Amino acid sequence: MKYYIIAGEASGDLHGSNLIKEIIELDPNADIRAWGGDKMQEAGAKIVNHFKDLAFMGFYEVLINIRTILKNISFCKKDILEFSPDKIIFIDYPGFNMRIAKWSKKYKFETIYYIAPQLWAWNEKRIKEIKKYINSLYVILPFEKEFFESKHNYPVKFLGHPLTDSIYNFKTNNNSSNKLITTDKKPIIAILPGSRKQEIKKILNTVIETVECFKEYQFIVAGAPNIELSYYTSIIKNKKIKVIENKTYELLSVSYAAIVTSGTATLETALFKVPQVVCYKSSYFSFIIAKLLVNIKYISLVNLIMDQEIVKELIQQDCNKNKITKELKKILDLNHRKSLKVKYDELASILGNFGTSKRVALDIITK
Repeated sequence: MKYYIIAGEASGDLHGSNLIKEIIELDPNADIRAWGGDKMQEAGAKIVNHFKDLAFMGFYEVLINIRTILKNISFCKKDILEFSPDKIIFIDYPGFNMRIAKWSKKYKFETIYYIAPQLWAWNEKRIKEIKKYINSLYVILPFEKEFFESKHNYPVKFLGHPLTDSIYNFKTNNNSSNKLITTDKKPIIAILPGSRKQEIKKILNTVIETVECFKEYQFIVAGAPNIELSYYTSIIKNKKIKVIENKTYELLSVSYAAIVTSGTATLETALFKVPQVVCYKSSYFSFIIAKLLVNIKYISLVNLIMDQEIVKELIQQDCNKNKITKELKKILDLNHRKSLKVKYDELASILGNFGTSKRVALDIITK
């Protein structure tokens, strides 16, 4: 069969790559064309457009890049028609993907959404579009199944969270040690500032101010695969912070604590059992719009899934040197770390066992 897959972010590239591997294993003749990144390409897809050219964060950033976005949408429609896939698989990235889904139904393409749009957070009225334009919807958070089925009477499938696959595969195939990351023997505090330049700059500019308060530790930034090393160094300058490229799991596996931007990275950090402080900053305009439209108690997936504050969230003005320093000291305390790891174990049990990607791939192929 022919599959057209669209992922617009680093997390989508990761989950898409695991799905592609399983599709190819189950369907050796699969022809896969995709929007994504290096991981999806390595898994066997032909990449049409790289997500590094698609990742715009926040309402203001989307607004000023609207011409580029519309141009990409136009190209995507044309490319789908020329490829004529049996199935179109959307991975998260709802602003772009729902436009393509709406258009694709005119041509009777089968539409599959893997990693559902977070309608429970904002724009809940979009459920009408999901019902109308999506044939099959797969959710990856346990509470999403109840949201779609009980509240909106729309059947979905929860087959687990794909991060369990990624982390299981890493732990099975890697024996990481500090030597792979650094020769320094000081405990590591990892910095995961995201995969978009806008958020990286805002978070790093704030976080680097705290380094001098923790001289007995070493700070290492997890560089995103779509961001050049020179971008990080231009922000860090002469600060004693190291950057490692495309080795996030290697870094987390040997880290003592972490400072993490909200998103998938918060969940990855928790599944590696690393105590963390969640930091988030966006442009002032985007933040004000988000406050008006977004309806959630927490911004980190860890807290959302557990429905309680497990990890501290420092948002916008609270994301400053003094508060980061204070919260970082807390998660370095042994008693706090023990209680946090108990909660992390509860979280892991909620997400279920590995094998999510295989279960989803099998369901997609045999439908």
